[in-house]
Amino acid sequence: MKKYSYIYGLWGIVFIVFPLALILAYSLNGNREILDFSCTLSNYSKFFESLYLKVLLVSIGLAGLSTLLCLLIGYPLAYIITKFKENTRNNLILIFIIPMWMNFLLRTYAWLSLLGRNGFINKAFALIGLGPFDIMFNMKAVMIGMVYNFLPFMVLPIYTILLKIDKRLIESAKDLGCNDMKVFLKVIFPLSLPGIYTGITMVFIPAISTFVIPNLLGGNNFYLIGNLIEKQFTFTGDWGFGSAVSFILIIIMFLVMVIPGLFKGKRKSPLREEEFEYEEID
Repeated sequence: MKKYSYIYGLWGIVFIVFPLALILAYSLNGNREILDFSCTLSNYSKFFESLYLKVLLVSIGLAGLSTLLCLLIGYPLAYIITKFKENTRNNLILIFIIPMWMNFLLRTYAWLSLLGRNGFINKAFALIGLGPFDIMFNMKAVMIGMVYNFLPFMVLPIYTILLKIDKRLIESAKDLGCNDMKVFLKVIFPLSLPGIYTGITMVFIPAISTFVIPNLLGGNNFYLIGNLIEKQFTFTGDWGFGSAVSFILIIIMFLVMVIPGLFKGKRKSPLREEEFEYEEID
């Protein structure tokens, strides 16, 4: 077992520590060439200009909104799926998993034919005398693409945690006089919080760093932080600034992962007898 730990450690150094160290070195370098190193914080100070801060705020707002929509859609879906029999549950979850087998870029490209003025959605509206609607190359298209691509990352962890809830806890709550709504609020929802935290993390992190969806569905009308990083490496050639923005984004992602964990130990037990209202038994 000890020899395998060395392998894992080597893997982590080569594929995690070394790339992060390289990004940090580029971000602190004042020159274009990494071999001509000149330590400076100019790349970081450049990011805190109003133009780039606005890009960051728009990215956080859009990622937060898409995460909220995924939660509002995903939680009820996951909850409803758990109510079916095992075979039906497995088939429904498979519906969410199958699109993930397809390339992310191809899935996003498919929405071009669905959302265009002559796309499937507008043609469907035309059959009932509505449209055509302008739902392409705008914020609505970007949001639809984000929710579609990242919704499974919200549904799956919530579904898993809901499925693991001990049914005896629910029965005990009902025996203590709780109706269905109170059972959900006092037992099911608190116990599903770890799945919600995981889902929020898994959706927010790729949403804030995405650049493919705004490029394709937004028509380059929306410049997010992922697009900013991409342009620095592929167009302007300013790897130092691109690395600085990337490192700032890594810190934001790290905070998103760590902060929810700080509150996990502070949750009260959902089953406390004094919190339930008793009903008289004839």
